Amino acid sequence: MGQGSVVSRIYIGNLSYKLTTDELREEFETVGRLKEASIVVDRSTGESKGFAFCEYFTEEDARKALLKDGQELKGRPMRINPARERSKR
Repeated sequence: MGQGSVVSRIYIGNLSYKLTTDELREEFETVGRLKEASIVVDRSTGESKGFAFCEYFTEEDARKALLKDGQELKGRPMRINPARERSKR
């Protein structure tokens, strides 16, 4: 799958610190088949940082996932955007 302007990876913020990867996957598989779902954790503590990334096999599924922006998951309204590429330092 090509890169560039294709949106297949999304950022999900404002997540509960108790959310599991399985719960994240379950929530976001409702719109399409996931390639990967990962919660970002603090390296020193292993605790969730409250945000995650999901990558879909298709741009169409990723765009459907963007429509979940503002919906609640475990009592918190999610903030969802297309993921930006990390800048090379």
